[in-house]
Amino acid sequence: MKNKILFFFLLVSSVSFAQNIRFEGTITDNNKAPLEMANVMAMNQGTKAMDAYAITNDKGKFILNLNANATYIIKLSYLGMQSKEITITTQTQNITQSITMESGGIDLEGVEIVREMPVSIKGDTIVYNSDSFTNGTERKLEDVLKKLPGVEVDAEGQIKVEGKAVTKLMVEGKDFFDGDTKLGVKNIPADAIDKVQVLRNYNENSIMKGVENNQDNLAMNIKLKEGKKNFWFGDMTAGIGVGHDDTRYNVAPKAFYYSPKYSINIMGNSNNVGEQAFTIQDYFRFSGGFRNIMGKGGGSINVGSNSLGINFFQDDRVKEIESHFGATNFSYNPSKSWSLSGFIIATSTLVDTDTQSTVNFLQPNSEQVASAEIRQDLGNQKNNLGLFKLSSTYKPSAKFQLDYDILTRLSAQRENNNLNRQVFNYLDNTDASENILTSKKQDPININQNLSFYYTPTDKHIFAFESQYLYQNEDPLYNANLESRPFDFDGYNQSQNRNDITQSRFIKTNKFDSRLDYYYVLTPKVNLNFTLANSYVYQSLNSTIFQRLDNGTINNLTATDNTNDVGYRFNDSSLGFHLKWLTGKFTLTPGVTLHRFNLTNSQLAINTKQELTRFLPDFQMIYQIKKSESLTYNYALTNNFTNVNNFALGTIFNSYNSLFSGNRNLENSVVHSHTLNYQKFNMFNFENFGGFINYTRTTEAVKTRALFEGVNQEGSPFNSPFGDENLSGNFRYGRSFLKYYKANFNANVNWSKFYNIQVNPQTSAEDIVDTESFTQNYRLGASTNFKDIPNIELSYSYTVNQYPNDTFYTDSPSVKLDYFFLKSFSFVSEYEFFHYYNNDNTVDQEYDFLSASLTYQKTKASHMEYKIAATNILNTTSINDDSFSQFSTRNSQYQVQPRYIIFSLKYNL
Repeated sequence: MKNKILFFFLLVSSVSFAQNIRFEGTITDNNKAPLEMANVMAMNQGTKAMDAYAITNDKGKFILNLNANATYIIKLSYLGMQSKEITITTQTQNITQSITMESGGIDLEGVEIVREMPVSIKGDTIVYNSDSFTNGTERKLEDVLKKLPGVEVDAEGQIKVEGKAVTKLMVEGKDFFDGDTKLGVKNIPADAIDKVQVLRNYNENSIMKGVENNQDNLAMNIKLKEGKKNFWFGDMTAGIGVGHDDTRYNVAPKAFYYSPKYSINIMGNSNNVGEQAFTIQDYFRFSGGFRNIMGKGGGSINVGSNSLGINFFQDDRVKEIESHFGATNFSYNPSKSWSLSGFIIATSTLVDTDTQSTVNFLQPNSEQVASAEIRQDLGNQKNNLGLFKLSSTYKPSAKFQLDYDILTRLSAQRENNNLNRQVFNYLDNTDASENILTSKKQDPININQNLSFYYTPTDKHIFAFESQYLYQNEDPLYNANLESRPFDFDGYNQSQNRNDITQSRFIKTNKFDSRLDYYYVLTPKVNLNFTLANSYVYQSLNSTIFQRLDNGTINNLTATDNTNDVGYRFNDSSLGFHLKWLTGKFTLTPGVTLHRFNLTNSQLAINTKQELTRFLPDFQMIYQIKKSESLTYNYALTNNFTNVNNFALGTIFNSYNSLFSGNRNLENSVVHSHTLNYQKFNMFNFENFGGFINYTRTTEAVKTRALFEGVNQEGSPFNSPFGDENLSGNFRYGRSFLKYYKANFNANVNWSKFYNIQVNPQTSAEDIVDTESFTQNYRLGASTNFKDIPNIELSYSYTVNQYPNDTFYTDSPSVKLDYFFLKSFSFVSEYEFFHYYNNDNTVDQEYDFLSASLTYQKTKASHMEYKIAATNILNTTSINDDSFSQFSTRNSQYQVQPRYIIFSLKYNL
């Protein structure tokens, strides 16, 4: 039987190859110079179909696989050249031919070949024709992008092209929620997409494009089909659970309108089947288009976020989740020179969790465990989040641009936990168990404003002024109710049955950054950049601790050690100079910045001041080997300054087993960073190859001096005289081949070594603890993209997390199947398997997930769509993961959501 199958396979293969011939050649200009990235397309005159297409490599070479005994018109185009057509007739022999193109071409927007080519090149823009790669199973932009050669989309909605991250997403040239890629890939309907444009070397400010290095900047613009412009389009989905004891639902309306003058996007989602349209991680990640204007120059301060450590669970790590989301985005052009845009995002989530974990606290410089905490944690969260953004751009001419933005974040976050723990102290052979109740509450406000203008009176002179103001008001409240007393607080009443301890904190931050840049363009290849900048920060921190007694009365712990009233001022004035020099294939950008730093922290009637002056260099080298191949080196010397939290001397009650007190004499850390990045993308065969290596060494880093009493930790910061090190790297390779196949390999490694101090509780001796970790992840994937037969996507992921006392491994193969059949049905199914284990197999878990959906839409023009979908079909109950902190390792098991079966109707506008 096996021999018959092999014979059949060879027979089909031989027939397939016998029916095809190869047409190859080179394309040159009048001077016989090869034309890289010229567009070539073969139109079959018998079927009137496009049988093959190609884009030339750096030698001007192309290859087309054509049918034998057929007549073709070969269409060629190249920016700046006249379009050309030649006719060939194939027989059974391969054909080789050199082709010369004449200069004097027109803009490719009007050339037919660009409209018909699946992939075409126009200057710095790659254009994908969506219909050339889709087969009918696609529902969202994400599904389309995953089928494009050279394009990747990860689980978080991040888009990469040629291995580089897309930083801005637009629709018809208008920002989609300020360019956020996740909201776009998860919501824009696939059937509305005509073309996908990738804009390389992107700079949204045309005035600055010639003087800044933009080689790593990518934007993506979605061109809509003609029937979607100047009309409302979108869909309305409503689903209900089938066969569940309780009611399950999913409602998701979406509507979009685009015209040259204005655009409106409206999206909503409400469900209790575990789908979060906008997570709390997205909320904190969402920058609203704001960038760090003080990022270049070497001075940095992290004003911090005084969150309570509320867990930001992913969808697959919760027992139950109910999510409600609404958002709208608009853009409006009152005139040709003035544009307005903005968005509103609101989301509410209710989450239940069930987590079992083991935390091992290590002995200093040893793999031995000093103490362990085994936890059973039941939690519930409620998070209400809001984002509001308004932007204005005024550009009356190509010489002047004025921008203003305001972004407001509002949130109300609550978390309650019921925790049962067992504590094992291996040093004195004791153990104990207890029940702990904790609650966390915070309602932070964050307002960020930006004002900037750009002016170029002549081609040689450019002025750029940028300023940002940040106002941040935070009020974290933490309560722990324990059976045992974890720490000794001055003034504490020890006669109570329970230990009910609460800390309130109030932190306000005002940060104002301003920067003035002057660029003098000496020649088209040399420009000078002079920078005058200032960054001012004022922070205040007030905190108190009180004890609630058994009878409900309050015992305020007013001793100095238990309270904080701190003011912190930071100012960084700087003057910088950078030279940008293009010489041959190299772009060199050396620079140096003179900084004057002033710091003052005020507490307990004492002002502690620091003043220092620093020269901080930076350097970038770009070696443009070819148009699609580059090598980039970056070096930076940075002085990092900490925030008010680490200066506050009074106790901070971080958690039921952790106390922290600051150090008023902290200094800045010094960071040396080296990065080498290699990129290569070959449009000839859609080969994507590249990677990076980054090495960072930090001296005088702010680290922790920790005293452990069992699993309870008292910590304080200090400037480490030892150098923390981090080495990370990435390698990737991807390629599309034989028209229907796509494969990729990705490897990520990270090694780190850092130092802390651990205090011996018996002798008070301080042990210097050096800790190393090494993590690795490798992923291999392959997929098909047929039009009329099932498509399959295979992948295998292998992860190794090596910690001081243990190593954890995860094997994860997966397979995805999608099939469009009978012109109306779409079937999609995905299976993932996980094997999670450690070195000695004391942890050894296997679990898997299976999902499937069947969709019916009579024709592509039909308004109604019917779908039955099932998630976690195998009813897997839990998953595992691990993590590593400065003094401990953690292994956790999360209960996950059960099987859901949802029947839904979708109406397409």
